[in-house]
Order: sequence, then C-alpha cells, then structure tokens
Amino acid sequence: MPAPKTSSKTDKENDTAAFAEIPTDRKAVLGETLRRRIVSMEMAPGSVVDEMALSEEFGLSRPPVRELLRQLAAEGYIDLEANRAARVSSMSFHSLRSFFQAAPLIYIATTQLAAANASRTEINELKAIQKRFRTAIEENDVEGRVIYNDQFHLEIGKMAQNPYLMPSLRRLLIDHARLGKIFYRHPTTRDMSENLETAVQQHDEIIAAIERHDTEAAGKLVRAHFELSRVRMAEYAAPEGVDVPLAL
Repeated sequence: MPAPKTSSKTDKENDTAAFAEIPTDRKAVLGETLRRRIVSMEMAPGSVVDEMALSEEFGLSRPPVRELLRQLAAEGYIDLEANRAARVSSMSFHSLRSFFQAAPLIYIATTQLAAANASRTEINELKAIQKRFRTAIEENDVEGRVIYNDQFHLEIGKMAQNPYLMPSLRRLLIDHARLGKIFYRHPTTRDMSENLETAVQQHDEIIAAIERHDTEAAGKLVRAHFELSRVRMAEYAAPEGVDVPLAL
C-alpha cells in the first residue's frame, strides 16, 4: 500500500554520520507501526515490505530501515532471503500445524512462571490491559480485541522472567493475532458473543490465579483459554458445508 510522503530525500541519506544522528524514537515508531500492521493483517502474510515507501513515510534513510527489518525478521514478523525483497511472514498449513502444537506448551509454561514470579506492579499492568480488552469486546472493536489479547499474553510472558521462552512466545503471538483478526471478523456460529464473554472471564480468572501465585490453576486456565480459540479457528478453517438438497 503506497504511503504518503512526509519527508524528502537528502544528500545525507546514505551518509554514515547522518545515520548515527537519526532519533531512536522515530525508528521505534516505525517498528511498532509495522508490528501492528502485520498482526492486524493490514499487511497481508507474504506481501512485499516496501523499504523505500517506509523510508519516505517515516523520514528515515534506508540503513536504519534495513536494520529494523532484520530485527523484525529475528522476531518472526518478516521473512528475509538473499536477493529477494523482504516479505511479511507467511502463514501456511505447515506453519499453522506447528502453531497448534506449540501454543499450549508455551502458553502454559509462561503463565505458570508468571504465577510464580509476578510482582504487584506487573499484576496491575496486566489488569490495565485486561480493562482495555474488555472495552474492545463491549464496543465490538475487532482490531482492539486482537491487539489487547496479544498484549495480555505478552505481558504474562514478561512476568515469567524467562529469556528462553520470550522469542517463542513473541513468534506465537504474531500468528495468534493474525488468526484472531480473521475469525473475529467472520463469526461462524451464533454463540460467538458468548465465547467472547467467556474469553474475558477466563482472562480475569488467569489474573486471579497469577495474583495468588497459584501455578497449577494458572496452567489449567490458560489451557482452557487456548482451547476456546483453537475451536473457533478450526470452525473458521472448516465451516459446515452448504445444505444442498439431493436431486432424485
């Protein structure tokens, strides 16, 4: 999607000294914007990432944009291959199968560790995210509910305080968010609203288990929470067939 040009190129764009002077916050804004566009499906899986358009949109030279794309590739948002343009990470049958296999393991591990390690400040932050998630559900804000669900589980991952699990959790959440954007936008059964309320209640119960440092309950709750999503994803991928009368 072409982006509006907010700054013109200068003779210093490829100059190393100019690169060193680029404000860190501008590059950070680009990073967060790309992450949001990818998980919200504004940038479709497999689509080309237009490096030049991003440079112009955010007033950055090509070197910092390339550096950021390498960072996003390490996090799983972008696919980088030699002699090819950067692309948004793809979603295939094999990647989704791996997702469904790994998701319960990673969610349970991070949530149980969060229950063991969470501080009062972290729990309060989780409650604030949950409040925004509930508001998005009540206001039928599809993008909001996907983004805040992502933030909810990412915050739990941070609370787990395990650097080995975080890269896997971050990668998992990318596809969970993209899948959520698809099936929340296209409900397949009448009880979708009931399931959404169940998801909100499960979040509250997970917070309560973390708050009382109950690792066993936290693990069971997040397993049930993921199963709710898994069933919805499966319903979207394999909907009921059209009822066509058989001709005699």
